[in-house]
Amino acid sequence: MSDNVDRRDFLKTTAAAGLGLAAAGSLTECSSQPAGSAPLAFRTDPIETVRVAVVGLGNQGTGHTRNLIRIPNAEVVALCDLLPERVARVQGWFIEAGRPVPTGYSGSHDEYVRMIAEEDLDLVYTVTPWQYHAPICLEAMRNGAHAATEIPMGIYLDELWELVETAERTGRHCVMMENCCYDRIELMILNMVRHGLFGDLRHAECGYLHDLRALKTSPNYYVERWRIFHSIARNADLYPCHGLGPIAQCLNINRGNQFDFLVSMSCASGGIARYAAHEYGPDHEWATQEYSLGDVQNTLIRTVEGQTIIVTHDTNTPRPYSRKVLVQGTRGLVRKYPEPKIYIEGVSPPHRWQDLDDEWFAEWEHPLHTAIRESASGAGHGGMDYIEDYRLIQCLHEGAPMDMDVYDGAAWSAVVELSERSIARRSRSIDYPDFTRGSWREREPLGIIDRI
Repeated sequence: MSDNVDRRDFLKTTAAAGLGLAAAGSLTECSSQPAGSAPLAFRTDPIETVRVAVVGLGNQGTGHTRNLIRIPNAEVVALCDLLPERVARVQGWFIEAGRPVPTGYSGSHDEYVRMIAEEDLDLVYTVTPWQYHAPICLEAMRNGAHAATEIPMGIYLDELWELVETAERTGRHCVMMENCCYDRIELMILNMVRHGLFGDLRHAECGYLHDLRALKTSPNYYVERWRIFHSIARNADLYPCHGLGPIAQCLNINRGNQFDFLVSMSCASGGIARYAAHEYGPDHEWATQEYSLGDVQNTLIRTVEGQTIIVTHDTNTPRPYSRKVLVQGTRGLVRKYPEPKIYIEGVSPPHRWQDLDDEWFAEWEHPLHTAIRESASGAGHGGMDYIEDYRLIQCLHEGAPMDMDVYDGAAWSAVVELSERSIARRSRSIDYPDFTRGSWREREPLGIIDRI
């Protein structure tokens, strides 16, 4: 299939959705919650051996699969990808490991439907282009399996509500796999927050600041170069969860606190076209293409407890990688980028940052990271991918609540459309939907996990 056909199909679908968004947005703010079941704690019966299918075998999908081969109480029974050669390659890993070879499914975008219907599955992993995340998760839950997806969980509010309601109706987990919640420094900051080191939290900053110009335009990285089409079609914070997820856990979002409203602003677009003109020539299609996505988006969120959060999305400009990660309270603050620093009143030298060095880690290292660090060594993104996969399987095996549930995935992912609405309306404030429908007031904050 040619790139032009892919682009026409994608833009036609997205344009139709955008027309609906514009029509709704001209009449009302973010819609109130639809009718549905009461919010759930999502504690299910323990599963002795979690039978897993993985949909999508690109970079991240193969990383998850390698982890699952090593994680106790998990058995990968099916693999699905558009490209049959990818399926065959990953099946070879199971042969090398002396493990049963998963059944392979490939050849079309909807082959996952046949796989889910034919296989006896406890869990379906979705590691595909964004537009397939919600449909695959919905298919899994409707057929009795739990669902786990790469980020974002969905790219439109309607599908986020459908995921929440389907999880409630079926009693199946729907988990967004936000690996950054398990990074070493983010875990340590959460531990510090839980012990009150920063006092009462007041402000946070986070984001996804990653030069993706080469990945968006390269014919060799993404199958069908799907990511660039989102930049063509939408002006929004397209990828908020890497930064926002860990911050939301620190602020107890959906678990005693809630996002209240947001405002977003986007600068002009030009970064991708300029890069493409330099790399491929001024007449190349990516150099002459008009892009909706501005080069930088900033979103300001206020919580019901009065904290503020700045979320930045910056993927079209030349820059070093960053997720910002700053947490500030009445006694001090901590940051991760560009270098990890901390300041605690009465502990740090007045008006001077301290390095977040080994002494701080010796006292405040999160016990989960300490317990699983050796097993996670060598896994993707510094081991945090293994930790998130391990915790998912562990919770299913034990019948325990997830560290991140469907309400968290929906709230963190909702920034995509909410920011789009605000940007399109000259940065007007947009009320945040409450996916828990009020139960956030009674739900307990995420605790400090101290065992594996």
